[in-house]
Amino acid sequence: MRFLHTMFRVRDLDAALHFFVDLLGLQEVRRRDHEAGRFTLVFLETPPDPSGAEPRDTAQIELTWNWDETEPYPSGRNFGHVAFAVDDIYAVCARLQTAGVTILRPPRDGYMAFVRSPDLISVELLQAGARLAPQEPWVSMASSGTW
Repeated sequence: MRFLHTMFRVRDLDAALHFFVDLLGLQEVRRRDHEAGRFTLVFLETPPDPSGAEPRDTAQIELTWNWDETEPYPSGRNFGHVAFAVDDIYAVCARLQTAGVTILRPPRDGYMAFVRSPDLISVELLQAGARLAPQEPWVSMASSGTW
């Protein structure tokens, strides 16, 4: 058995793709429009390690966009979160924050942060390798909201 994907229902496909592709760096690997069912499936995955040192992770995120859905989906903490290892947690958090994403749990420890997607999906960011030395503004930043 192997893990294949996690599915999220999204209300605004463009906003979700901006978050996961433009801001987090995932790559769209396939898309399926289902006219009869009035929905689109978009599959995303992490890009390959440019150095080739890390094995290729084939687990994917499936974004399901129901064309006629106009109301936000109920948020439930029973889902948990999706997690990504990042090369520089401070740089990723700074890029997200500059783009208007709230850092809910800042990387005060140089290792872990939490943000949410436009559809309130909790995303954990973990520093790849050793923890980075604590640095401002992250050390002094309080957590906010829920993640």
